[in-house]
Amino acid sequence: MTKTLAIIGAGPGLGMGVARIFGRHGFRVGLIARNQDRLENLAGELAEQGITAVAFPADIRDRDALAAALTSAEGELGPVDVLEYSPSPTGPITNAAQTTAASAAAQFELHVLGAVTAVRTVLPGMLARGEGTVLLTTGVSSTVPAPFLANVGLAMAGLRNWAHTLHAELHPRGIHVATVTIASGIIPGDAVADPDVIGARYYDLYRRCDRAEEVIGDLDAFRALVAERIGTHGRSATSATG
Repeated sequence: MTKTLAIIGAGPGLGMGVARIFGRHGFRVGLIARNQDRLENLAGELAEQGITAVAFPADIRDRDALAAALTSAEGELGPVDVLEYSPSPTGPITNAAQTTAASAAAQFELHVLGAVTAVRTVLPGMLARGEGTVLLTTGVSSTVPAPFLANVGLAMAGLRNWAHTLHAELHPRGIHVATVTIASGIIPGDAVADPDVIGARYYDLYRRCDRAEEVIGDLDAFRALVAERIGTHGRSATSATG
């Protein structure tokens, strides 16, 4: 039977890479994001490649709208077999000492509450069927503390933690939950970071139900970048104070 993939936060980079790979394996694809025109264009691109894809516009921060979009996707394409959640950070990104309750809440609402809403919408059906996959995407700041990505990392670390706890709880019930940590940019043509290469990693993770996490990119390289930026900032502050 043909299966359905729902991509939350679908865009021309990562989202389309995932959509193309799953589509080539026979999945129907529901695309969910805020911009209807862009979604329609992306769905059209997939259709030209022989992939059934439908746009379901919704603001991810509007939890009722997000749930309604997923319900519509299931109504038109069939039950969601794979849910992939990967909205890009929006809004101000704050340094650690500059993080406010408002800046933290904005990222938490997007990355965590949106994911909770999406999962809660499709999970009852997955549990009833005894199968399903949830892939929750985070950035490298979910794993490596970066002062210059503080409010984003705060939210993404929470999402990563929740993904691991869901995996532990739901794996015995036939539901595969995993997190994908992106420690790289999305770079067309790159051996590691090309959207289709990354999409293939998502598909491999979908097939390996025992895995709770996939890391794409080089965590150590990012740790070195963080250390360099902290060191540079420290030297600049020392120079400024004499």
